[in-house]
Amino acid sequence: MSSSPDIVIIGSGVGGATVAAGLAATGADILILEAGDQIADLPVNRDQRAIFQRGHFRPREIWYEASGKGFNPGNYYNVGGNSKFYGAVLSRYRKEDFGVIEHREGVSPAWPFPYEELEPWYSKAERMYQVRGSLGDDPTEPYHSTAYEFPPVPDEAPVADVRARLKAKGLHPSSLPLGLDLDAWLSKARTPWDAHPNARDGKMDAETAALAVALRHKNVRLETNARVARLDTGSGRRIDLVTYIKDGETLTVSPDIVILSAGAVQSSALLLRSKNDRFPRGLANSSDQVGRNFMNHNASAVIGVSPRFRNTAVYQKTFAFNDFYLSDGEGGPPLGNVQLLGRISEKVLKGSLPQAPEWLLRFITGHAIDFYAMSEDVPNPESRVMVDGDRIILQWQRTNWDAHLALVAKLKSILRSIGFPVVLSRPFDKRTPSHQCGTVRIGNDPAMAPLDPYCRSYDHENLFVVDAGFLPTSAAVNPALTVASQALRVADHIASKDLQANADPLARSGSQIGQ
Repeated sequence: MSSSPDIVIIGSGVGGATVAAGLAATGADILILEAGDQIADLPVNRDQRAIFQRGHFRPREIWYEASGKGFNPGNYYNVGGNSKFYGAVLSRYRKEDFGVIEHREGVSPAWPFPYEELEPWYSKAERMYQVRGSLGDDPTEPYHSTAYEFPPVPDEAPVADVRARLKAKGLHPSSLPLGLDLDAWLSKARTPWDAHPNARDGKMDAETAALAVALRHKNVRLETNARVARLDTGSGRRIDLVTYIKDGETLTVSPDIVILSAGAVQSSALLLRSKNDRFPRGLANSSDQVGRNFMNHNASAVIGVSPRFRNTAVYQKTFAFNDFYLSDGEGGPPLGNVQLLGRISEKVLKGSLPQAPEWLLRFITGHAIDFYAMSEDVPNPESRVMVDGDRIILQWQRTNWDAHLALVAKLKSILRSIGFPVVLSRPFDKRTPSHQCGTVRIGNDPAMAPLDPYCRSYDHENLFVVDAGFLPTSAAVNPALTVASQALRVADHIASKDLQANADPLARSGSQIGQ
């Protein structure tokens, strides 16, 4: 690999790995720089005390609030990014999410293109990530041009019982679209997959579903433990140099195209740190919007407990309901999505309740059903990522919290009505990255958005940002599939518009992207 590859991709999460998969067949010389390493296949991967009580996998880093108070953010740096720990939920945004939505607190703005533009790429991403699911049960589900290739992950008996109770109340529980080979996952150990690391055990994450496709091509190389320090411009407006640190050594590459996919926080921080005399506010930031409009879903765990209910489920996370997604059910503004959490054991719960004895927590979790309530965080320019030297400062100003509290209250009422007299809830705070997004958003107006609708910087023609930072809205569903779908769309655009050499292979690649 030369020091001047055609394309450098910074980060191997869902955005970076999927855009690499989409570009691999072009024959372009592609270097992927990943700050972390692969997750090793070790027993600790399924040790719930190590994961949830001792924080074995949490990075040893500190971010700061605007007040100067530090906190451990819980973002992961490894091949595959945060998707190695995700719940493998690969939902589409609803069609309505691409338009203007009025919320209790603020407005969720329209995307620069409608759902129909991204729909074919959703289908391609679903095939790449081998999504298991079914259509027809969720009235908010948008149009699908292709059905899921695999049937949904089955409910375990206690979960099927709860689904039936919700249906009897007139709700519409529907199978979660999941990127998961259940038999492979359970063959390693009988645990849930949500928040558990995946060492190629059956989850279809950025590494196993997308990066694996890219690395089948000899023109694609992954370099691990390579943390990018800055981007530099030359006399023009292009990114000319990528500087990174590996094993204490400072290295540089000069690619034709730079694709930044380090995550919503780290991508914006890198652009801000890379400021120079010609770009004093940071790169890609003539709009002064880089780092702004940070969003993190309003999310809570809601646990229904009944001594008459016995939960013998292993993994649990198989259905959701969106009855309050487009409205509050009474004609008012939207509230959000409700989906099952991965099965919470006494070992998991003790991580949040360290003073409680495990025998008591075992009794509670053995008679509980665990849900995740999620509401949209509306973009706010004062909710932002900033930098002070090497420090990352996160000034998160939650929006739409009242709507989330209303969703939690509705869920609690529903659970009581179907036989769970005790219902507990706990919100997630900034230490839990609940789908961070929005810091380098796409838009049609360069004065208001750093990126065009194909994720290209308005300021630097050879810079693309392809991670959750490009999302103009957070919606109220898991964003991974939307990031992957846009990544394939961007890869197709780069292949057809930016890569000029080897024209015939490029023409052929258009039909291969996402296959």
